[in-house]
Amino acid sequence: MTEHVWIIDGMLSGTGVRDGIAGGYLDPSELGISGELGDRLSRWVAEYENAHYYQFNDAAKNDDLDKEGVAIARQVQQEVPGITVQYFSNARLRKLAI
Repeated sequence: MTEHVWIIDGMLSGTGVRDGIAGGYLDPSELGISGELGDRLSRWVAEYENAHYYQFNDAAKNDDLDKEGVAIARQVQQEVPGITVQYFSNARLRKLAI
């Protein structure tokens, strides 16, 4: 069985879901997640991009974005069993536990 690792991140110009094995971004509409989660992911990526444009100067906003990102990662893990999901904070430039 092929191992799948998806990394949820708010990287500028990304889709929010990166392939942790092969690299590159994945299309959320092709991952088997609910439409509601896809919409949530899309809104979160847009908010993270805005924080990037402000150079992540608002620590409270960064915390909120990372909390939402971790929650999204957990929901992805619930909706798509059999994969490993991780979360990477672009504001902190490191992985955070989910």
